[in-house]
Amino acid sequence: MSATTDKLKGNWNEIKGKLKQEYGDLTDNDLVYEEGKEDELYGRLQQKLGQSKEQVHSMLERMGKSTQG
Repeated sequence: MSATTDKLKGNWNEIKGKLKQEYGDLTDNDLVYEEGKEDELYGRLQQKLGQSKEQVHSMLERMGKSTQG
């Protein structure tokens, strides 16, 4: 998960914007990123989107790749 965490750190504002576009019911509070608390972020997204941790992880990884051009 380290590679995904690094992508989150570097591209979080872009990823957050894409998440808001794709899932309009996500709020800024749902998308708070704090270094070292990635599991809390995954948990909030799992709960809000009704997806498994693996699904959330894959989604964030996909969005992280798409921000790298």
